[in-house]
Amino acid sequence: MEELSKNYDPASIEQAMLDKWLAGDYYKRSKGVGDCTVTIPPPNVTGKLHMGHAMDDTIQDTFVRFMRMRGRSTRWILGTDHAGIATQTKVDKKLAAEGISRREIGREKFIDACWDWTHEYGGHIVEQVKRMGCSVDFSDPHFTMDDDYAKAVRKTFVDWYHDDLIYRGKRIVNWCPHCRTAISDDEAEYKEEDGHLWHLRYPLTEPVDGQEYIVVATTRPETMLGDTGVAVSPKDHDKDKFVGKTVKLPIVDREIPIFSDFYVDADFGSGFVKVTPAHDPNDFAMGERNGLEKINIFDETAHVVEGYGEFSGMSREECREAVVAWFEEHGLLDHVEDHHHSVMHCYRCPSALEPWLSEQWFVAVDRLKGPATEAVTSGKVKFHPERWTQSYLTWMENLKDWCISRQLWWGHRIPVFYCDECGWMDASMEDVHACPHCGAATRQDEDVLDTWFSSQLWTFATQGWPDKPELMEGHHPTAALVTARDIIALWVARMIMASTYFLDEIPFHDVVIYATILAKDGTRMSKSKGNGVNPMDLIEKYGADAMRFNLLTLVTNNQDVRFDANLDKETKELIDSPRTEAARSFVNKVWNASRFVLSNLEGFMPGEPRVTGPADAWIFSRLAQLSERVTAGIEAYQFGEVARELHGFFWNEFCDWYIEFTKSALQQEGEARLQTQRNLVYVLDNALRLLHPAMPFVTEAIWEKLPHGDEAPALMMAAWPEPETLACWKNEEAERSIDLVCGIVSAVRSVRARYGISPKQALDVAVKAASEQDAVLVDEQRALIEGLARTASLSVAADLDKPAESAATLVSGCEVYCVLSGLVDFAAERDRLVKEHEKLQKESVKVEKKLSNPGYLAKAKPEIVEKDKAKHAELVAKIDLVVAQIAELG
Repeated sequence: MEELSKNYDPASIEQAMLDKWLAGDYYKRSKGVGDCTVTIPPPNVTGKLHMGHAMDDTIQDTFVRFMRMRGRSTRWILGTDHAGIATQTKVDKKLAAEGISRREIGREKFIDACWDWTHEYGGHIVEQVKRMGCSVDFSDPHFTMDDDYAKAVRKTFVDWYHDDLIYRGKRIVNWCPHCRTAISDDEAEYKEEDGHLWHLRYPLTEPVDGQEYIVVATTRPETMLGDTGVAVSPKDHDKDKFVGKTVKLPIVDREIPIFSDFYVDADFGSGFVKVTPAHDPNDFAMGERNGLEKINIFDETAHVVEGYGEFSGMSREECREAVVAWFEEHGLLDHVEDHHHSVMHCYRCPSALEPWLSEQWFVAVDRLKGPATEAVTSGKVKFHPERWTQSYLTWMENLKDWCISRQLWWGHRIPVFYCDECGWMDASMEDVHACPHCGAATRQDEDVLDTWFSSQLWTFATQGWPDKPELMEGHHPTAALVTARDIIALWVARMIMASTYFLDEIPFHDVVIYATILAKDGTRMSKSKGNGVNPMDLIEKYGADAMRFNLLTLVTNNQDVRFDANLDKETKELIDSPRTEAARSFVNKVWNASRFVLSNLEGFMPGEPRVTGPADAWIFSRLAQLSERVTAGIEAYQFGEVARELHGFFWNEFCDWYIEFTKSALQQEGEARLQTQRNLVYVLDNALRLLHPAMPFVTEAIWEKLPHGDEAPALMMAAWPEPETLACWKNEEAERSIDLVCGIVSAVRSVRARYGISPKQALDVAVKAASEQDAVLVDEQRALIEGLARTASLSVAADLDKPAESAATLVSGCEVYCVLSGLVDFAAERDRLVKEHEKLQKESVKVEKKLSNPGYLAKAKPEIVEKDKAKHAELVAKIDLVVAQIAELG
């Protein structure tokens, strides 16, 4: 038999396996019974792999490989998103470095520059996904700006426009003055900031009960230039006398009304709320209800427009200082309070967003919400974990019309055409150059569509819609969508709305929401913070299998997980990741155990597995249980549990125990050795299949050298060990029997380690069984126990008394006694332990006192506090162990 190399080298072996898979076209759409089509959430075309991508893609690949091995018709669709703002920003910076701007070169040449950029940088993330071992169909890539996809986007807009689901209107939007485009509500990022609450005096046009002014409270005094009203709460009856009166707005000398509105919180500030309908969505709503004028005081760069004297041309920040100074100078600044509040920021640049009255295109969502809500409440679409269902439904219930226009050049241009001569306008699938009414030249809308508008079509526009809907047959709805919770509203909900409208069916059956991966300190990973971990660095240091397996262990029902990587403080490069290191150790364990099996297959001849003793019955039963749990776990998207089950079986049951059980038989000749070889190969083969979706590289490399007798050209194409097929091996009695053996042997080994007794020193061992039945089970495995535990004598009975001077351990209801007479100086050992106990107690009290000090907890860095907590827990565990040993010695 061809043996494995002594050491597992991820770099060379993973590349060799990747080349094998790609050369064999194993990633392409497979045929089978039942469908498993998955669309990869399209990363930005010019992006790079980050830990969120790595988690997402690892989960998807595990699921897809599992389904492929189960004989499903499997298709994993690859694609990238044109990323409107992100790509335009990058190209703008590139042009700026060359001393030019997009406005200088014009729209057409700028779009050419964007295409050049995507062609130059667009393949990076795809290559990284490939290096991870993701078995996505790389031969069939999709891009949201491809001609066929663009046609689908255009049809969506035109159909919705003609169905009165898309309209143009002047409404408040979140405006980025740096990117100079609208941003949707769901894309805005909120940042906590320390600010102020300015209390400003607005003079009453006529005194009310001798009062000459009212006081309004605001966090944005600069917007008072656009005030067109002052609101009070209808519940605040002390202010009823002011309703219907007017104030003279300072600086601009505008007379504005005081009115009541249910939106106002009587307890906020002074109870008088300045209303600026053009610069606040809630003020806009109040303005609509109360017929207020909407005055936009800022231009697209957030500078004050003409008509405001000395304030015109000022930025928001300059205007704020100037307005406050003016109020103070004129005796109208009542007082100022510190105020901590959330401020919306652009997700693509550091600018604070400006609520801005602007003419934009919107999707009217009311008619789309019903079917999209029913798709989830009916159970047609299920969220995993289930708690995200309510997040989806709550968002859907409160959904407002969606602003879909962006003031960019890169993207899907809005297909609406205008005639300035006669006023005609319409949306069209084809470009319109001449007005169909008057024949004059037309112009196309300048804006492009929000990238989420195009990506909402992802599950079906990548599969032939609208021109070749037959390509979707049997592949839509797709099986599952794996994504982050951040885009349940941005993407998941919109995909369901689009699919139910155009196809009258859901886009996917399951939505799998994975935990957000945070930095080690619990904050979000980001480039600006320098705390992001590059998955490619993890792959280079530990191998793709180790990174993937570690990520799967982090899949829990909790929404956030911390990644334990340590980064260099200056270079921000990866130093280490203990959990990924542990995963690499597991990869090496699998490799070395497989290497042992392959090195002991001389004279092997294929044959059926067969139970030759309780150890075989036990491992076959454990394999059947593993198949059942792993299969059910992947089907339920419980990948963390799956990873733990696989690790426990391979590391503990197969490597640490079953291989040990087989060593004596492998030293024999004839049938006993041959059947042991067959059993080893059978267990290893099936275990590798179960492990393959999670760790594809190492399992494939081992499997191709294993005499498995399978016709499949690669492990990834081999059959899955179905629970029904392996169920015949289940044997509860064998499991109980060998579990007792393993527990007893471990107990004896633990006593040796605890007291420093050499493994070569035989021990007298007695086992007090929990029952007569257990006594029989243990006695039947006497030979295994004596060999593995190296006993001088072994007594087994249900009514044994504890031997003198012995250490006791409880194992599955049985008491295991190791006689220590003559091997341990009980008095000296007891004295040593008492001193050790006193030392540990002092250390524990010291750390506990530190952790109970509020001042220390407030000032110390979180990671230092966590380190101290871990130290205290370790000390407590050591104390408990020492106390147990002292009690053991009497």
